[in-house]
Amino acid sequence: MRKLVSIVAVAGVAALLSGCAHRSGFDRARPDEYAVARSQPLVVPPDFSLRPPQPGVARPQDNNPSAQALDALFGGPAPRSQAERSTLDQAGGDSASPGVRSDAGDPDTKIVDKGGTTRDIVAAPEGDGQNARVAAN
Repeated sequence: MRKLVSIVAVAGVAALLSGCAHRSGFDRARPDEYAVARSQPLVVPPDFSLRPPQPGVARPQDNNPSAQALDALFGGPAPRSQAERSTLDQAGGDSASPGVRSDAGDPDTKIVDKGGTTRDIVAAPEGDGQNARVAAN
């Protein structure tokens, strides 16, 4: 009886191990290390077209990071399209104060409270209005 239990146990463990080998990736396909192609070495281009630095001239990489960030955020001196200029003119872009972004967050800025109805309208889900109903309060 002991031999039978041990034989069944060994056979069961062997069956479990053979089943685990296929699931855990022991028999997965590996790349052939001899089939790897070699890449060409890097080549320096023959014409550099570099000019030697001139004494007293600012280096091109020495520029102000703050100015770079402002140019990236607000466009800098890039030319604007006709549609953008027209929109800015209609919105009064030439009469806006330069610090209007700071003024908007100022605690002394006058704010008009339009109530919860406006907030509910703005937060309402999009739709065509076919299922709209009036809520009796």
